Amino acid sequence: VSFDYSFVREEFARLGFTFSRKQLCTVRLARKVFPGLPSYSLSNLKKHFGIEAERSHRALDDTLATVQIFEKILAQQSGGTIKSLVNHGIREAKLPSGITLERLHTVPEACGVYYLHDERGEVIYVGKSLNIRKRLFEHFADLTPKGEKLRAGVADLSWEITGSELVALLLESAEIKRLLPRVNRALRIRSYSGCIFTYTDQNGYRCLAVGKRTARNTKKLELVADYPKVDSARAHLQSIVRQHELCFRLSNLDASERACFHYSIKKCRGACVGEESPETYNERVEQALEQLNRRLSGSFFILEKGRSDGEIAIVGVQEGRYLGFGYLDATEQYTAEDLLECLATPFDDPDAGKIIRGFLEGKKGVKVVGF
Repeated sequence: VSFDYSFVREEFARLGFTFSRKQLCTVRLARKVFPGLPSYSLSNLKKHFGIEAERSHRALDDTLATVQIFEKILAQQSGGTIKSLVNHGIREAKLPSGITLERLHTVPEACGVYYLHDERGEVIYVGKSLNIRKRLFEHFADLTPKGEKLRAGVADLSWEITGSELVALLLESAEIKRLLPRVNRALRIRSYSGCIFTYTDQNGYRCLAVGKRTARNTKKLELVADYPKVDSARAHLQSIVRQHELCFRLSNLDASERACFHYSIKKCRGACVGEESPETYNERVEQALEQLNRRLSGSFFILEKGRSDGEIAIVGVQEGRYLGFGYLDATEQYTAEDLLECLATPFDDPDAGKIIRGFLEGKKGVKVVGF
C-alpha cells in the first residue's frame, strides 16, 4: 500500500497540497487472516478467491479486485474483531515489508543497540535507545522522506541489550565506525585524520599547530585534539586563538616572519615580537588547551546497571585511555584486577573519551571508582 500511496501523495504535492492518510495494507491482512497461501500478490489472491478482472494491472480493475479481497477478509471477522484487525492493518502498513508487528513485539523494551539489515543481511543503520522497541516503532512511524527511505531498505533487524546507557552510547559509536552503515551519517567517519598539536619553541612560548595524524607528528608533538579532517581542526583552532587573543604566528596560522597580521590590528598582544613574555602568554595557551583538550584523565571504573537485576556493567579508563566494557555478577566482591580482566577490548574509537566525559558531566549520581 505504501508504494501506491506514494504516487497519490506526490500528485497532491505537485498541486501544492499536503496529502496524509492512514494506510491499510490488504496484503498484510490477507497473510494474517488466510495463512499458508503460496503467494500474497494481488494476482495470486485474485486467482485463489476466483475474482475475475477484465484487465489486470489496470488501476481501476485492480482497485475493484482489492475491494473484493478486503470484503472477504472482513467476512472472516465479526464485531470488535474487525476493528482490531483494521487497527492492526493500519499499524502494519507503516512497517517495512519484511517486518511484522509480531516480530516487533519480540524486541525487548530495554536499553541497548539495534541494527537494521537490508535483504542481503548487511547492516544499513545502527542506533541506540533506552527502549529499543519504542524507538523502532518511532522509526517506522516517521513519514518524512528520511523515514520512508529507511523503511524501504529494511528487511530484518537485530539488537544487543546493554542495560547501561553509557555502554549503549559507546557501542553505538564504535559499531557505526566499524560497520559504516550507509544510512548513518553523523558518525560515519571511521578515522580522524586532522589534529591540533602543541609544542614549546626555543624562546619558551607554547605553540599550537594543525596537522595530520602521522607517526612523525605524534612522536615529536603533543596531541591536543583530533578531528575528522584537517580543515575542521584548523577552523576550530582559529576560533580558539581569536577567543583567547593568542598569536596567529605562534599558532602556525600566519606565515609572517615577524609580527603577525593580528598584532597590527591589536588582536595579538605581541608575543610574536617579544612584547608579551612567555610566562604571561603561556597562561592563556593553557586556558585554550583546557578548552581544546576534552580527553579523559586518570584511572577509574564507571559502574552502571547491567542487562539484568543481578548484573553490573563496568566501563574502564586507565590513564585517560578507554579500555572497554564488561559485565559481572552484582552480588560478588571484586578487586581492580578482576574488573580489568572482565573488560572486552574495544574497537578503536576516537570519540570514546568524549562520550565518557560527556556522560559524566551530564549525568548525576554516576558511580565512579578510582584505581
